[in-house]
Amino acid sequence: MRIVLAQINTSMGAIEINRARILDAYAEAARMGADLVVFPEMAVNGYPPRDLLEHPSFIREGVESLHAIAAQMTGPAAILGFVRPNDGAGKPLFNSAALIDGGRVASIHDKTLLPTYDVFDEARHFEPAAEVRLAEWRGMKLAITICEDFWSTALYRPHPLYHRDPVEELGRLGPDLMININASPYSVGKRKLKAKMYEDAVRKWSAPLVVVNQVGGDDNLIFDGWSNVWAPNGGVVAQAAGFREELLAWDWHQNDGHNGVPADPGEEIENVYEALKLGIADYVYKCGFRRVLIGLSGGIDSALTAALAADALGPENVVGVLMPSRFSSDHSLTDAEALAKNLGIERHIVEIEPIVQTFLKQLEPLFAGTKFGLAEENLQARARGMVLMSLSNKFGWLVLSTGNKSELAVGYCTLYGDMTGGLAVLGDVLKTRVWELSRWINRDSERIPWSSIKKAPSAELRENQFDSDSLPPYDQLDPIIAAYVEDYASAEEIVAQGFDEKMVRKVLQMIDRAEYKRQQAAICLKISTKAFGSGRRMPVARGQSAPAMIK
Repeated sequence: MRIVLAQINTSMGAIEINRARILDAYAEAARMGADLVVFPEMAVNGYPPRDLLEHPSFIREGVESLHAIAAQMTGPAAILGFVRPNDGAGKPLFNSAALIDGGRVASIHDKTLLPTYDVFDEARHFEPAAEVRLAEWRGMKLAITICEDFWSTALYRPHPLYHRDPVEELGRLGPDLMININASPYSVGKRKLKAKMYEDAVRKWSAPLVVVNQVGGDDNLIFDGWSNVWAPNGGVVAQAAGFREELLAWDWHQNDGHNGVPADPGEEIENVYEALKLGIADYVYKCGFRRVLIGLSGGIDSALTAALAADALGPENVVGVLMPSRFSSDHSLTDAEALAKNLGIERHIVEIEPIVQTFLKQLEPLFAGTKFGLAEENLQARARGMVLMSLSNKFGWLVLSTGNKSELAVGYCTLYGDMTGGLAVLGDVLKTRVWELSRWINRDSERIPWSSIKKAPSAELRENQFDSDSLPPYDQLDPIIAAYVEDYASAEEIVAQGFDEKMVRKVLQMIDRAEYKRQQAAICLKISTKAFGSGRRMPVARGQSAPAMIK
């Protein structure tokens, strides 16, 4: 019995494109001798479809596509995720898996657990399964589950989120094989958690488990694949690569898993690199762009963004623009020039000083009697943003924002300036990890100039300006940001970790006050457990009595 895990890259709402991809993968799996082909969650519709689910035509076209696909699946059987309407009481839709055999839908199995935390909002649209049951297929009993159905146990959370455990219910029915189809986004450390979860399940129920995960980028989410097969003894007997499409064949009953290899998540910094690279490529291509535009400052953030973009899209599709002002240092230009040469990307120079002086002249009557300050500094950043967006409008290039998570967290960024762009590549990457990634990229040769990595960070918007003038050292700032934003720790809890109380309270105040900026920021590629954007919904106009507002 050969089962092929179809780890494919689908697109949200692209029903026709998804159908072609599914059928291509099915045909190849048939040539591989498959008896059963397993596809990811919601493969027909793309995940997450968000409010596309509000459109009746989208649901109708998805169901029609499912049956059209099924009619062409006359060889191996298949398990395929899709959305179907709920004709009874409750929410209007089901998130479902169809077992297709002999060119028809043999049975349908609905998702039981509907996540509403972080980036997920499934209970808004979907009704949970009324019952769970095994699928009967060729004399065998299959326990078909969908993604979150496996995440019910308190072992993986501080407390249970659900009153039901569909894996427990199915396990008691004695399945011959467990199958879990997924659209599970990547975040740092999540692979190890999933490995523990799957290992515990197969050991408990003494049945092999097939896990198929989507791969690719959809808006801010990145899906890493890592589809695999778990033997009853807890070993991994087959595993697909991360961050790319793959059809993985596993011969059931021919390998009982006693010699299985452990699940190896790989080096985490390499996974972060692969995730960001995939996120860039899919966002650019799925939005209809081909080339990207980056403002090159000579600093580490723009250098890393450019290196990732060149690797994701090819250097011929990356354009760098150097925009010096009177405060730009000589090494800013030389480092940016060296970067462009190392990466092989197109580069241009646009002097912004004349633009800034024109602005200042027009504002002079209103600015009269005031000192040079933040407004004048930010004029430079906004002039650069205007240059980039003008080039974007003229040539159809997507602007990549270069700010990192540390800056975005505390508001050390300029609205309509360096925040300009359609995609914030590093918006979920803390500054300390920016350095780590850059050193990793340079592991074999200097692609990012070492001088960009080693020099003290500076916005260069005034004479002798450094980030340390306004911010704590990043090796202290980043753990505070992570504790507050990702773990929701209080000021008191962070201080108890050994940080200076005055510094902690100042940083938390900066994070809270910068919320209005973040809600106008470009989409951030998500790599952490809690990224800014759709998974973190904080109010802007929060009262002074709100718990996190530090006086």
